[in-house]
Amino acid sequence: MSVQIYKTQEELFADLARYIINIANTSIAEKGRFDFVLTGGNSPKELYHQLATIYKSEIDWTKVYFFFGDERNVLPDNENYNGLMAKKSILEPLNIPADHIFYVNTELAPDKAALAYKEAITKHFDGAALSFDLILLGMGDDAHTASLFPETEILKNTSVSVDSVYVEKLSTFRISFTAPLINKAKNVAFLVFGENKANAAKHVIQPKDRNPFLYPSQLIQPIDGSLTWFLDSQAASLLES
Repeated sequence: MSVQIYKTQEELFADLARYIINIANTSIAEKGRFDFVLTGGNSPKELYHQLATIYKSEIDWTKVYFFFGDERNVLPDNENYNGLMAKKSILEPLNIPADHIFYVNTELAPDKAALAYKEAITKHFDGAALSFDLILLGMGDDAHTASLFPETEILKNTSVSVDSVYVEKLSTFRISFTAPLINKAKNVAFLVFGENKANAAKHVIQPKDRNPFLYPSQLIQPIDGSLTWFLDSQAASLLES
């Protein structure tokens, strides 16, 4: 595990963009494509905008395939749909073709949407192991990542899969990669900034006791891949040097 700490968000985004570019170009050179899993929420918007503008020419975007580590159980035109945020901030600006984008079909019931997404991923990998080149993750102040929320049933799922989960505190269903699927990735990166994330970062990165049922991001430990944390100084403020 590598922990990178930056004084400003601007420095963080610049270094994370360069990290993504390096992995993308290596993957394209080695196998002809880059399988990239996006994270949702508001945190990555600026990063996506920069990739689509400042760094646009540094990746062959015709060879990039986009996926989503989790999705909210809302229709695709809802402002809370993770795919819509990505569509506006990076996918449309880069003119990514539809067959290179794997949206979660939330017009289906959550359990059926999860099954359909797993089937779509499996078809894309065409018999190969479900190992993404890069999974980008965020983390909430409750230490959830993707839709792996504290004290939810999906945390017990040991299969390399996509699952639906009811999040009681949000009174809603979500669709999410399971931790074992995330841990099959070649590279996993957390994007975390803000003082409100400091306590969660402390419990996940430097835990005194391991308790992934309360701190789900502790589950993210790639089997054969790399794990890198990109933190600003506020999110890292409680870490021991």
